[in-house]
Amino acid sequence: MKLLVNIDHVATLRNARGEGYPDPIEAARVCEEAGAAGIVFHLRGDRRHIRDEDVYRLKDSVRGKLDFEMAASDEMLQICTKVDPHLCTFVPEGREELTTEGGLKMETVFDDFKNRVFPKLRETDIEISLFLDPNPEDIQLAHELGTDAIELHTGTFANASEGKKQHELTRLRKAAKLINELGMKANAGHGLNLENLPDLLETVPHLNEVSIGHALISKSIYWGLERTVKAYLDIIEDFYG
Repeated sequence: MKLLVNIDHVATLRNARGEGYPDPIEAARVCEEAGAAGIVFHLRGDRRHIRDEDVYRLKDSVRGKLDFEMAASDEMLQICTKVDPHLCTFVPEGREELTTEGGLKMETVFDDFKNRVFPKLRETDIEISLFLDPNPEDIQLAHELGTDAIELHTGTFANASEGKKQHELTRLRKAAKLINELGMKANAGHGLNLENLPDLLETVPHLNEVSIGHALISKSIYWGLERTVKAYLDIIEDFYG
């Protein structure tokens, strides 16, 4: 299993002062040199953190996997096909939300994705991932669309009370097994940190990649990016060797 680092909030800090630093592209370089397998970014419609110029610079500089998180708007589809990342992860996007609040509701978006979104991406070599809650019905519909991967939303697990945490882990475990049985890649992300990642890895099988951003970048304020990335990699090494 591989670690991808989301560098959105390096850009958040940069944008707070309108200066050119800290530079998310430099952060991506440090993360990769520390051992991360790739970089994740989310270009939002309101450009609240990552901006268009960052996207093209990341494309030029990232050596590992590049995962472009985005809403399924025509604008983002156009940018994504031009940038040509390795992976495109479709997420729901609300203008007033602080961060992504849950997975795509597949019954709602299915026809649009089938008729507009997937045909556009299938003209390229970009792999498609859908950000979903661990619901069997959504996973089945994603399979019908022919998606390459599903990123399981781990935020509910991360925020659960101790009494409900095991229930959420069970949901994630069953979802990952179903994704694997259906021949898709199982990824995971949202709310993961140094404290809860071991529980996820111990319980949930078949994970291909985990995407970690806010907690990792926050910890790096105290530890530095290199040490923080290596701490996450040490956890992964303990489980996967």
